[in-house]
Amino acid sequence: MTKEDFQTYIAAFNAKDFEGFGRFYRDDVTLSLSGKRVLRSRDEILSFYRDVAKRCDEKLDLRRIVLDDTGIAVELDTEFKGLVDDPGFIAGPLVTGQSIFITSVIFYTIKDGRFSEILARRVGDARTGPATF
Repeated sequence: MTKEDFQTYIAAFNAKDFEGFGRFYRDDVTLSLSGKRVLRSRDEILSFYRDVAKRCDEKLDLRRIVLDDTGIAVELDTEFKGLVDDPGFIAGPLVTGQSIFITSVIFYTIKDGRFSEILARRVGDARTGPATF
């Protein structure tokens, strides 16, 4: 997988193109979200993000990427713009029209050209403020 491939993945994610970014996942992929939740298949991950998309617009901004034949490590900024109020949202309390901002370090293990394991960890505290998009 190349840097350009990963940028295509991020672009599809930001566009809410579930099939587009979903093609990067193996069927048996696992995703660990900062130890708060573990998703155990491509279908479970896509279902999770479809549900998230009903509550917020999510935008990923790639800060840094390091890759080799076995995986990718990235530092990402994420903005969650609230579409509804959701005090129990996984990244923190969501307020309509406001955003939650987080930075994460994420490790992607690659097997047969697709992600087989994703470990996402938040760096620092979330902050809130006006939406930027």
